[in-house]
Amino acid sequence: MDLKLQGKKVLVTGGSKGIGLGIAAAFLREGADTAVAARGGEALQEAAALYPGLRTFQADVMQEAARTELMDRCIADMGQIDILINNAGGSAGGATMDTSLRTFEEAMQLNFFSAVHLSKLAAEDMQQRQEGSIINISSIFGRESGGKPTYNSAKAAMISHTKSLADELITSGIRVNGIAPGSILHPTGNWQKRLDEDPEKIQAFVEREIPAGRFGTVEEIADTAVFLASPRASWIVGASLNVDGGQSNANF
Repeated sequence: MDLKLQGKKVLVTGGSKGIGLGIAAAFLREGADTAVAARGGEALQEAAALYPGLRTFQADVMQEAARTELMDRCIADMGQIDILINNAGGSAGGATMDTSLRTFEEAMQLNFFSAVHLSKLAAEDMQQRQEGSIINISSIFGRESGGKPTYNSAKAAMISHTKSLADELITSGIRVNGIAPGSILHPTGNWQKRLDEDPEKIQAFVEREIPAGRFGTVEEIADTAVFLASPRASWIVGASLNVDGGQSNANF
């Protein structure tokens, strides 16, 4: 299927490894002009070496000024932005009563406010052409409390924001959607670390919690992202799709 993404200008945050890099690679395969942004310069260099033609921008999206500079650099370098993938994120802390308010604030800054701000900046450019696509990578735990409370709260906010922004921007021809992954296994992720530490415990988790009987792959998230960003998904607006092998408990 031709997804009609040839030459599209794409930015993926948190794109130097894991799911973000997998998404970037999928866009490259579709012929899109693709850039990734991340904090770590070494990881960005490794990503660029792995995928010739991949553009890289070093930026800490926790910082408001850095986000503005990133979008300015991206548009100056690529000419415009057609597709934004808000993938930067992470989890910290533990139980709510054991976690500082500052840690909750940092989780919101990384997982949620960065996406809100970058979406606003990208949308300003997209509105000039009356078209574009924004995809927010959230989590199934934004709909239920399976992960750390800091992470759950930020991803829940992202899912709600995805719908409200989608309704606002579709009148400008800009589609906003989300992907809510379940447990995804990749070399740099937390699940791989847990699997290495206690294979029996993690295998029991998979058998108990994931009806499909295995972890998801980066490629399965990436394939969903390129489809959602493409004109083939033109009537999907404001959705946050669970991509989880049946893991989530929420019936929507």
